[in-house]
Amino acid sequence: MSVAIDSIERMFENRAMPAAAAFSPQEEDSVGDAVGRGAENTVRELQNRIRSMQATKLDSRLIPTHPAIANLLPGGGLKQGATYSVERSVTLLMALLAGPSAAGSWCGVVGVPEFGVEAAASFGIDLERLVLVPEPGDQWLAVTAAVADVMGIVVTRPPKRASDTSLARLAARLRQRGSTLLVLGSWPQSEAMLSLSESSWTGIGEGHGTLSARQVTVTVSSRLGERPRSARLWLPDPQQQFRAVQSPAIDEQGGMPRRHLRAAV
Repeated sequence: MSVAIDSIERMFENRAMPAAAAFSPQEEDSVGDAVGRGAENTVRELQNRIRSMQATKLDSRLIPTHPAIANLLPGGGLKQGATYSVERSVTLLMALLAGPSAAGSWCGVVGVPEFGVEAAASFGIDLERLVLVPEPGDQWLAVTAAVADVMGIVVTRPPKRASDTSLARLAARLRQRGSTLLVLGSWPQSEAMLSLSESSWTGIGEGHGTLSARQVTVTVSSRLGERPRSARLWLPDPQQQFRAVQSPAIDEQGGMPRRHLRAAV
């Protein structure tokens, strides 16, 4: 054993040391600088390649969304594998589902018994590709995960806060399946929060008439810290369509009564 160790030591003494001593201190500094610059260039190239690959991947994973709201969302639309929070409004949920449903996505709604099929159909949601689970009970998280396994868009309303482990497991499943989760209420690590304000109804005359249309301000707040984006939208318009508010003259030419009724969202 000692003979082998002596041989290895002599090999390093006779071969490795002279090679290391072949450079003067000035030359070693020059070599070190060159290696450092080369490493920086390599890292910069890798970073650029990663950014371009990520941008391409994200762009290709956007779900068809109504233009009126797509412009407000981070990245310009709903992303596959991501979660979005919607504050209180079932009508806004229906508007979000309309684009993906029209494009062929299956949609599941868990724990929202007031989600009406007639209203959904009026927004353009395909009822043949819509699955409702109104009362999942205590198994809401397991049901939501199961629905996310087979459907592109899933809506849920949590009756209580789930554990961080359960939420992380569901997030991983969403990313794996490429499903998008819309949560009625707050949700940790949401891609964005959508909320309504300044709601006004149309259709009430001098003490008579029916509510026929509503204008709202939709605000989207991103978790990335971007400045919130807002827009004035019809939810719905007099023809029961979801769209951006045009100029008052254009909208009134389309048959919109002039009287509005301001109301809570």
